[in-house]
Amino acid sequence: MKSCSTNRKKINMAPFQELSLFKISSGVRGRSAFITQLWWIVQEWLVRPSPQFMFGWRRFWWRLFGAQIGKNVLIRPRARATYPWKISIGDYSWIGDDVELYSLDEIHIGSNVVISQKAYLCTGSHDYKKMDFPLMTKPIVIEDQVWIALGSTIMPGLTIGKGAVIGAKSFVLCNVPPMSVFAGHPAKSVGMRKEETA
Repeated sequence: MKSCSTNRKKINMAPFQELSLFKISSGVRGRSAFITQLWWIVQEWLVRPSPQFMFGWRRFWWRLFGAQIGKNVLIRPRARATYPWKISIGDYSWIGDDVELYSLDEIHIGSNVVISQKAYLCTGSHDYKKMDFPLMTKPIVIEDQVWIALGSTIMPGLTIGKGAVIGAKSFVLCNVPPMSVFAGHPAKSVGMRKEETA
């Protein structure tokens, strides 16, 4: 089997990461370990098994644990939030089944946003250049009227501009301008969304 090529002629085999040195910085959770664990239990045993039509039930639990949820937000049963107290969602937005809101940092979702099934909003990564592999977090902003289609990934620190569309299975590594259509792996501009007069 052919090996992957590298630009380096000689690879230094010294250790690059030592995970015994890793520490979670204080304040990442935003709540106590007890509240965090309680949310994960509630999410698994009270939220995820709820019938499809019980949107009010799911909004209740997300709000009880600190999420800012607008009116008539539709959260599907299998949508997951790591720390709901770091999430805000505007009016009339939809969060699909198996969406993962990995909210190590804040996630702001506007109004009339659709986040389709299996999308992954990731606010955390690691600094691979440091031996202790420290956690790095940056917020994500999804502006109004955005559609993030099936299975797409949004990386830390990004803003998806108003009215933008992210095509299915896209991997987004840069800010997306308003009204843009991005698709691919990595995602690139493939067009513009036309504004329709109501």
